[in-house]
Amino acid sequence: MPYFRALRSRNYRLFFFGQAVSLIGTWMTTIATSWLVYRLSGSAVLLGIVGFAGQIPAFLLAPFAGVLVDRWNRRRVLVITHVLATLQSLALAALALAGLITMPQIIALSILQGIINAFDIPARQVFLVEIVEHPHDLSNAIALNSSVFNGARLIGPSLAGVLIAGAGEGICFLIDGVSYLAVIAALCAMRLSPPLRLSERRPVLQQLRDGIVYAYHCAPIRAILALTALVSLVGIPYGVLMPVFAQEILGGGPHTFGFLMAASGLGALTGALYLASRTSVLGLSGIIPLAAGLFGCGLVAFSLSRILWVSLLMMLGVGFGMLVQMAAGNTIIQTIVEEDKRGRVMSLFAMSFMGMAPFGSLLAGGLASRIGAPRTLLLGGVACLAGACLFARQLPRLRELVRPIYARKGIRPEVATGIQAAVNLVAPPEG
Repeated sequence: MPYFRALRSRNYRLFFFGQAVSLIGTWMTTIATSWLVYRLSGSAVLLGIVGFAGQIPAFLLAPFAGVLVDRWNRRRVLVITHVLATLQSLALAALALAGLITMPQIIALSILQGIINAFDIPARQVFLVEIVEHPHDLSNAIALNSSVFNGARLIGPSLAGVLIAGAGEGICFLIDGVSYLAVIAALCAMRLSPPLRLSERRPVLQQLRDGIVYAYHCAPIRAILALTALVSLVGIPYGVLMPVFAQEILGGGPHTFGFLMAASGLGALTGALYLASRTSVLGLSGIIPLAAGLFGCGLVAFSLSRILWVSLLMMLGVGFGMLVQMAAGNTIIQTIVEEDKRGRVMSLFAMSFMGMAPFGSLLAGGLASRIGAPRTLLLGGVACLAGACLFARQLPRLRELVRPIYARKGIRPEVATGIQAAVNLVAPPEG
């Protein structure tokens, strides 16, 4: 089947199924951490602080990690990051199951996970080139990665809600710690050829500066990064406030929290499958503002809802819009970026996506404590709509700039068969 053609590569097949197991555990920990923080503190501000602690390392370290990962053995980097993630989750599990866990410990372990993610995310992005045997299957592999990520986002929160209600948060952390072993085993079982190309060994800061200057002077990349950063700052931190909505606004508990996050995951999964079904990158630029607008409208409607089934429906739209906007932007960047700057530009994309989220978490938590969670999300949705409108106004000029690049690369309607949308969100946005 065309949806799964990348699975014919043995190494990618191992990685895919290892990720499928591990990401369910990752989402369980994301949900369990948020619920544990809210149960211990009852504070929207502390939800924001924990979200900030888990995400700020991506903002500070991702650009440097993108340069370094191009120099290092990617499989070795991924094995190390997954071993460290295993230890981090098991430490959370031990403290939670023993009833000894405190807010400072949660914050410290969240920072550790953020540091791990800062290296793991760019390493996973570039590792696909090494494990997909057929170059034409690379975009399909990226799309499948997103599908399994969002499939786990659908399953993990639902399981976490049930387990938290029945056994507490610690069991979720324990399952997550064990689940990382599936990826470690898959990485160790791979048969890889030596890398054909190593990154040029110039000073790290010089290479980083070159990547930033290149991205800034390329208007389409600059516009996509700016919209991504805006949505990540004011929109994506909606997840930080979900415990407040589940308990105080909708009158539920951990089950409700899990269902809300699962609905968002289902919307995102639908968006990933939609993008994977596309046969051309052409037309994606017009989808970006539409998806960002849908995301903003979904947040506005969700903030006004007081009925569970309406809120769940709005979460479907929120998840779909978020995934499609981010993935379409990622796809265009991956298509037009110069090959020798790919790692650095994609690390800037990761910084715009995940790196702005911690500031958004702090902003959301602080605003929610002053004006309430519904008004906070309402303002975030309106800001996303404004960003979508600004991007749409620039669209004709951006298309003119991208068109010669597509022509140079042979991406025209009559020769664009086999090009599928690259969907590349591989780390939970909330931690």
